[in-house]
Amino acid sequence: MVHIETSEAKAAPERDLTPEELVDAVEASLRDFKDGDIVEGTIVKIDRDEVLLDIGYKSEGVIPAKELSIRHDIDPNEVVHVGDRIEALVLQKEDKEGRLILSKKRAQYERAWGRIEEVMQSGGTIKGPVIEVVKGGLIVDIGLRGFLPASLVDLRRVRDLHPYVGQEIEAKIIELDRNRNNVVLSRRAFLEESQSEGRKKFLESLHKGERRKGTVSSIVNFGAFVDLGGVDGLVHVSELSWKHVDHPSEVVQVGQEVEVEILDVDLERERVSLSLKATQEDPWKEFERKYQAGEIIEGQVTKLVPFGAFVRVAPGIEGLVHISELSEQHVDSPESVLNVGDQVRVKVIEVDVARRRISLSMRQVGGAMPAVAEREIEADEEEIRPEDAPSAEPEPAPATQDVAEATQEVAAEASPEPPLQVPDATQGGAEPPGAPSEGPAETPDSPGEPAPAEEAAAADEDVSLEAILEDLRRREGRAE
Repeated sequence: MVHIETSEAKAAPERDLTPEELVDAVEASLRDFKDGDIVEGTIVKIDRDEVLLDIGYKSEGVIPAKELSIRHDIDPNEVVHVGDRIEALVLQKEDKEGRLILSKKRAQYERAWGRIEEVMQSGGTIKGPVIEVVKGGLIVDIGLRGFLPASLVDLRRVRDLHPYVGQEIEAKIIELDRNRNNVVLSRRAFLEESQSEGRKKFLESLHKGERRKGTVSSIVNFGAFVDLGGVDGLVHVSELSWKHVDHPSEVVQVGQEVEVEILDVDLERERVSLSLKATQEDPWKEFERKYQAGEIIEGQVTKLVPFGAFVRVAPGIEGLVHISELSEQHVDSPESVLNVGDQVRVKVIEVDVARRRISLSMRQVGGAMPAVAEREIEADEEEIRPEDAPSAEPEPAPATQDVAEATQEVAAEASPEPPLQVPDATQGGAEPPGAPSEGPAETPDSPGEPAPAEEAAAADEDVSLEAILEDLRRREGRAE
């Protein structure tokens, strides 16, 4: 039996390091850094006020909660997690307690500045989430606090900025000042640049006089902006309606769909002028079609001027009643005849659509105004009458006079011959023979006797017509 002896190679045992060699090895494993350096490490612990970061130093580095992020009052657990590899900037190698103080946000700040400077020089864009709404705009996290003014958030003015919080946006850098730690962004510049080609083609497709549908995007004091599909056009307040408009909100509201007519397109300035009233019928032409000269219509007095009165005869249309057409009587001032708000009937004299003028007349509608005439007559009498003179009111004519006139008319119709004239005794005339004596002749000069006029005045005012006719027949028979 052959016995074969094998031998296994045995690993040589490691030599123990001498104390001097051990110190050198520890020192070699330690990283050499100074204040301001950026180091990389692993999160090993997260507390409410601080985070511990292992960077291979003799002790873990401490990152205070306020040095974790550029955001204010944030929970450390929302920023980092145990095991994350992050960069931090050395703020202090040893504090009073011998701890290494680090800052994560300062490391991001330093890295961001270099990247931001490169982006601005190249004309590129930068992305970041909106973290806060401040006075005048938004704060965007781009590794540092970038300021985005409200006027540069969108292509048009945005009134409520809060919906943007949490959204990641892309913007251009328009201002950079490292000494003041100031970075100004513009999202509108990015949108305009990205839409420039599309806008140019769209503007070239618009033609003057063309009608387009759009949506009211915003309202300002001088008009309203309408989104035509990527391009906003302005409808000036004078082009909103045919009637007078104090504020655009009286006619349109944000979000309202409207049809507008294109008035002008400025390709260089990329501006579009629109008109809303051009899509509506001209009320003056409508009035001319409905009413011709000579027609009588109703209206409301809107304004009194020294030369007449303006009367609204249709929505947005006013005509002038000249002072000479207010009444058949003379009118010193329109205030003596009318008041603002009065409803009147007027006659259309002339309609001039080109000059936007309508001539009206009240005088030609039903003649003079009785109330006006009476007031003017009374005013004239008051001016002529002395202060102590009694009122001169016209007295009614005596009833006998009316009856006598009626009797003469009836007699003229009954007999074509003129009535017999009885001679007056004062003229020497004698009575006809056979006539009964009616007493001595009376003369106006006879003292103590009433004159015939006084007898007529004393006669009964209620003498009947039959009695007068009977007396007339008796006189005619006696004359025969």
